[in-house]
This record gives sequence, structure tokens and C-alpha cells, in this order.
Amino acid sequence: MALARDETGVGATARAFWSQVHPVFMTPPLAASLFGAILAGNVEPQLAVIHVVAMFAAVYTAHVKDGYVDFHVRGEDDDHPLTAIGCRVALALSTATFAVCCLALAVLVGPAAVALVLPTWLIAYHHAPQLDMNPVTATTGYPLGIALSVLGGYYVQAATLTAVPIAFALVFLILLSGIKVIDDAQDYAYDRSIEKRTVAVAVGPDRAYGVAYGLMALALVAVVAFALVRVFPVTSLLAALAFAAVALVARRADPELATMLLIRGSYVFLAVLVAAVRFDPVAGLV
Repeated sequence: MALARDETGVGATARAFWSQVHPVFMTPPLAASLFGAILAGNVEPQLAVIHVVAMFAAVYTAHVKDGYVDFHVRGEDDDHPLTAIGCRVALALSTATFAVCCLALAVLVGPAAVALVLPTWLIAYHHAPQLDMNPVTATTGYPLGIALSVLGGYYVQAATLTAVPIAFALVFLILLSGIKVIDDAQDYAYDRSIEKRTVAVAVGPDRAYGVAYGLMALALVAVVAFALVRVFPVTSLLAALAFAAVALVARRADPELATMLLIRGSYVFLAVLVAAVRFDPVAGLV
């Protein structure tokens, strides 16, 4: 029973499984989980690790399922390191890991923690081929997972939710949805040929860019508004300025380069927010 397509042996199989860890898209959900924990104040390391592992398992599930559908089902990709059976084994392992984390959170925190965590796996598993065929769910699936990661990371520490993590989750949902529209525009021609209705296919590439940058601008305006009413620390305005600078550069780039710039810009955005929350003396974060 071959699990890897190109080579045999334990090392080749391990490399094939590891190939489904895509750092560019894996990092934000894990960072969002830790960001949620930082927002909560006192961080319990054990709970933080469990939630981060759960988010890793959910995103890994999404990567494996997407690869399986795109190569073995749709024939969209030219290659894939795992056989169909290998994909199923990888999905079983990631799902089992996720289930263990949910059980641990249920025991250590409570069922509400599981209620915030479970949807991330559901979104991940059903992204392809169900959710990615609709412009709304294709766009918001990944950003919604990150928003839930912020909320879950906060809840497992505080056992409650306040306006602060909800506001941050909303900002990330809107900002990353804009980036996802640009990302999907890279595959406009192919998506249109298979009637995959991303935003670019639904409204055309030019209008899609307008939608994308409109969403990102809305997210930055929301940061400013939340800072003005003291939901966010005032220093969070620096995060908005930093991302705005990246977005202005990306606006002149092609979709592939723009996606790369904007995703890395979101890293900067998150890093500045972490610093703002961790070190800003302004009250109102509880």
C-alpha cells in the first residue's frame, strides 16, 4: 500500500506527509491562536499548546483535502506527493489529532471551547470541493478559520469572550478576505473554465481587485475606529499604517506578487498588533 507517489520507504513517506505543511498559509492560524491567548492576559502554556496543535491539525486537513481534490479528483494540479490512499491516511491522522485536542479542551476548559474549535475543522475539510465553489465561502473560509483561531485562543485561556477578541477576529476576517480575493484571482482563467465561482469569476478580475482592496480598507478603518473608542490600544494604529503601506505597493503588482506581499504584510500587521496589545499601557483590554 503505497502512500507516497514518487518514492518508497519511510523517509520518502515522511517527506510526502510533511510536504502538506505550507508555512505561508500555516503560520497565520497558529499565530492567531497565540495572539488570542496573549489578548487574554495570563497565558496557560498547556492550553495554548493544545489549541495551537488543534489549529495545525485543522489547517493540515485543509491542505491535504485540497491537494487530494485538485489532483486526484479534478485533475487540476500537475503533481501531488501523496497517493489517494496516502491522502486518506493523512486526513485520518490529522482528524484524530484534532479530535484528541478537542477532547482535552472539553475536559480542561469546557464544551464552549470545543464549540469554537470544531468549526475550524469543518471549514477545512469541506473547503474543497464544497465551499470553494461559491464566491462567498471560497473567499471567507480561510479568513473565518483565522478569526475562529483568535476567538478560540482567547477563550481557552479566559473561559469567556469579550468585545476585544471579537473585534480583532472581525478585523482579521475582513482583511484576510480581501487578500483571499486577490489570491483567487491568480487562477481566474482555470477557475472560469471549470465554473468555479470565485469573486474574480463572479464579477470579473477588475471589479474583484476593487472588492479586495475595499475590504482591506474597511478592515483598516475598523482598526482606527476601535482604537478611537479604546477597544484597541492606540498603538494598534501603527499596524494599520504598516499594512496600508504594503497594500499600496501590492496595488501595482500582478496577482501572484500582490498575494505574496499582502500575506507577508498580514504577518507584519499581526506582529505590530501583538506588540501593541502586549506593551501598550492603555486600559480597556479587559
